[in-house]
Amino acid sequence: MKYYIIVGEASGDLHGSNLMKALLKQDPNADIRFWGGDLMQSVGGTLVTHYKERSFMGFAEVILNLRKILGFIKFCKKDIETFQPDVIIFIDNSGFNLRIANWAKQEGFKTHYYISPQVWASRAGRVEKIKRDIDAMYVILPFEKEFYQTYKYNVHFVGHPLIDAIANRPQVLEKEFRKKQKLSDKPIIALLPGSRKQEITKMLGVMLSLVEEFKGYEFVIAGAPSQDYEFYQSFIKQNNVSFIANKTYDLLSISKAALVTSGTATLETALFKVPQVVCYKANAISYQIAKRIITLKFISLVNLIMDREVVTELIQGDLNKKRLKKELIAILDTKKREQMFLDYYELEKKLGGKGASENAAKLIYEAVKN
Repeated sequence: MKYYIIVGEASGDLHGSNLMKALLKQDPNADIRFWGGDLMQSVGGTLVTHYKERSFMGFAEVILNLRKILGFIKFCKKDIETFQPDVIIFIDNSGFNLRIANWAKQEGFKTHYYISPQVWASRAGRVEKIKRDIDAMYVILPFEKEFYQTYKYNVHFVGHPLIDAIANRPQVLEKEFRKKQKLSDKPIIALLPGSRKQEITKMLGVMLSLVEEFKGYEFVIAGAPSQDYEFYQSFIKQNNVSFIANKTYDLLSISKAALVTSGTATLETALFKVPQVVCYKANAISYQIAKRIITLKFISLVNLIMDREVVTELIQGDLNKKRLKKELIAILDTKKREQMFLDYYELEKKLGGKGASENAAKLIYEAVKN
């Protein structure tokens, strides 16, 4: 069968690649065409366009690039018409994907969604559009199934794909990794400033402002696959800072603590059992708009899943050197760390077991072949 998959960022590329592997087990002759990244491309199929070309963050940035985005939407529709897939699989990236889904449903294509848009966070009215345009939804957070049921929309909870991604990765020998990456023997504080230029610019400077205050530690920036080292280099003014590209999981596996930009990385850090402080600072206009439409108590996935504060969130004005220093000291303290470890284990239980990609692939294949 023919599958058309659309993702819009690095995390979608990861989950999309694992879904593709699982689909190929179900359907060895699968013909897969996709909008994704390097990980999906390494599995096979045909890459239409890379997510790096469509990486826009926040309301203001989207408005400024609206003409470019509309061009991508037009091209995507034409490409789908030419390919004539048996099913279109959308992964997260709601702003783009829901527009394509509305058109695709009207054109008679089967529409499946893996990793729900965060309609539970804002603009819940989109649920009606999802019910209208999406034939099947596969959710990865335990509270999402209950949320959708309040709108009389039955969805499939398949578990969280990060559990598989982390469990299936090759084990890292710390001594060899440090030697290869030219790291010192000091305990590591990992810096995960995000994947988009706008968020890295907002976050990394504040994170690096602590370097001189914690000379007994080595600060290591986790470089995103969507950015070049030259971009990060402009922020590094201190000596006690290292940079590692495309090795975030390996880095987290040997880290003492982490400063993490809100997003999927907060959950990844928790699953690696690394104490963290969550950071978030957006364009002022984007933040003011978001504050008026987002109704959640928390911004990090860790706290949202646990429905209580497990990790400290420093948002907008609270993300400053003084507060960040205080919270970093706290997570380096033994008592705070022990409690966070216990919370992390409880979090992992809530996410269910392994097999999210396989569960989703099997459901998609069975639904489409009938």
